[in-house]
Amino acid sequence: MSYIAQLRTTDLEQALDFYTNTLGYKIAFRYEDFYAGVDVDGQILHLKRVDDTDPGIEFVAQGDHFHLYIEVADLAARHEELDGGGAQVSAIKAQPWGREFVVIDPEGHRIYYAEKASG
Repeated sequence: MSYIAQLRTTDLEQALDFYTNTLGYKIAFRYEDFYAGVDVDGQILHLKRVDDTDPGIEFVAQGDHFHLYIEVADLAARHEELDGGGAQVSAIKAQPWGREFVVIDPEGHRIYYAEKASG
């Protein structure tokens, strides 16, 4: 099973730099100057250059929603890695379903990293 998510960005180069150099993922493909895919742990995140900022970014931020939710095995290690690497990273927060933190990309997309509760 796989999924495809698409985030819209007004600056594809900046988005690619963030997802590869800051978050550490690899470019999976690129199509001209307006479309690219990033391999996020075996799933492909599509990035599409658009003229105007995605209006959903503000809605997601106001509602404390997310654009991407990525589960990892070692949340503390991922948090430390990103916090020291120049990303805008929140503190780790405990939730009934596990622990999580938020990273904001340059466009304003909210990416949650999470670790499931044990038991």
